[in-house]
Amino acid sequence: MAARPSPASDHARAALQEAMARLAAGDQSALEEVYRATRVKLYGITLRILGDPKEAEDALQDVYVNLWQRADRYDPTRASPIAWLAAFARNRAIDRLRTGKVRQGAVPVEEAAPLADENPLADMLLVDAEQTAQIHKCLGALDARTQGHIRAAFFEGYTYAQLAENADVPLGTMKSWIRRGLQRLRACLEASEAA
Repeated sequence: MAARPSPASDHARAALQEAMARLAAGDQSALEEVYRATRVKLYGITLRILGDPKEAEDALQDVYVNLWQRADRYDPTRASPIAWLAAFARNRAIDRLRTGKVRQGAVPVEEAAPLADENPLADMLLVDAEQTAQIHKCLGALDARTQGHIRAAFFEGYTYAQLAENADVPLGTMKSWIRRGLQRLRACLEASEAA
């Protein structure tokens, strides 16, 4: 099942679009917001094409310098901000390849244009972060005993037998506590997805 955009990812996308609009209007502080929101992904793109961290950093600097001058060219009706910026970064890296001055390790220029970006999209990273936060929120809604046992079993690697021994209860009781806790956790997560 494909992850559907969450309110958090929608908010991040809208915030990036708003920052791009402010940047196009000459708001210098918006460039910093765009940089913070996109630098990791864009660096990954330039590094994958250029194959050298220094070259990738130089290309990334070109991206943001050119963005400052050309932000008004972004059209939110044609592409998401991150897709437009990713294409912009890829083009800057390819331009550096074409100069012939790039260090060894870069991909051939004819392979750079269709190079797939294997990193998750920024909005998917936000979805993952939101899902993780929701899991911890739902865990926090469980009673302290059940929460502690589930955390110990799934995050700390304790076996059910170890947990039963530590709690001085039969193994079957521990399994029942955890099973019921997981059922409540699942119900909480399903309710949050439906909201």
